Amino acid sequence: MKLLSTEVSKHPEGFDPSHISYKDRQVRSLGLGAVGTGKGAELALAMVTFLPQVVAAVSISGCHANTGGELRYRDRVLPGLSYTASLARMLDSGVLDLSETLADPCDPRHRASLIPIEEAEGHFLFVVGEDDRKWKSEVYAAAAVQKLSEGGRHNYRVLSYPGAGHRIDPPSSPFAQAVLDQTLGVPVMEGGQPSAHAHAQAHAWGQIQEFLHSNLGGSCV
Repeated sequence: MKLLSTEVSKHPEGFDPSHISYKDRQVRSLGLGAVGTGKGAELALAMVTFLPQVVAAVSISGCHANTGGELRYRDRVLPGLSYTASLARMLDSGVLDLSETLADPCDPRHRASLIPIEEAEGHFLFVVGEDDRKWKSEVYAAAAVQKLSEGGRHNYRVLSYPGAGHRIDPPSSPFAQAVLDQTLGVPVMEGGQPSAHAHAQAHAWGQIQEFLHSNLGGSCV
């Protein structure tokens, strides 16, 4: 698989975040928020860490380290954690289990890949499913919180849901324990139990909205 470097710029040329509007209505906010799942969660963590206009990040089933290709911001380069294909397991059901393939971000040898979230002035919400079988998001969230605490930061909250899988989407989104991976061409295990996962989606959505409203300002939409 070819992995591309990701360049995070301050903002696109000509873009002024102070003049964002929605349906001819000026959006009044204390800053911008970033929400992502999996790899998108990593980018949300990087944005709130490196970009001053991003003041809140929601990491859903994310890792606190950069994975895959390297991440660049100005003169900073974070190498990507690698995957070991030989650690993938094909289950009897024909579903691929990738949960052990990512290098351990807590290994001191991979310190350079860690996103320096302790430098962020913004706020973090970590949302994790305790039955995530895509990767170890519960472990990653705990390590991220430890990293923040050791850096003297208390700008975070964790929502952890027993029985929930990897993709915690908005309420009533379809549930699937396994999802077809477009690159690999086979279904990949994501975990979760239907009832518990549905509860997590319903509860987390309200908590995410509350977190964003609290840290970005503005009223509920």
